[in-house]
Amino acid sequence: MAGAKPAAATGGKQDLEEALAQIVHQHHHQSLRQRQQTVSLQLAINMNPARMKEQIDDPLSPYTLAEKSKKDAMRSAVRVADLLVDTVDSGVHELFVNEKRIELEARTLLGTISRYRRQTDQWLAATNEINSVLKEIGDFENWMKIMDFECKSINAAIRNIHQS
Repeated sequence: MAGAKPAAATGGKQDLEEALAQIVHQHHHQSLRQRQQTVSLQLAINMNPARMKEQIDDPLSPYTLAEKSKKDAMRSAVRVADLLVDTVDSGVHELFVNEKRIELEARTLLGTISRYRRQTDQWLAATNEINSVLKEIGDFENWMKIMDFECKSINAAIRNIHQS
């Protein structure tokens, strides 16, 4: 409880729970000691008011020990607050890192989708061009058949005229 901050990532929730339990246990014992010291201080002051200043100045007096207990309780509360903040901060940091990773993956996916869209558009244009060429080939083949039929008809008519 010297004020050093343990890393929240090393122990996490279990360290926090252990620290809270230890702080509650210490607070309970300090509270009992302080209560006993306060009662004895009040008895001493009630019995001899002239000794009140001596009690306050004495480092081992119940009054001084009570002040020390208050300071220890404040340090403990600060430590608990620091542990809670570290725990919450580590979770927030993890969420922030995950959010950035997801955003990066989303941008990468958008780029891939855009590339696939351009490629698909190229394939569609090529397919349409092939269809158009096939239709032209079909039209030419049909025209050739019509011309062949007409040439045969003309040839048959000329033979008929020539034979008659």
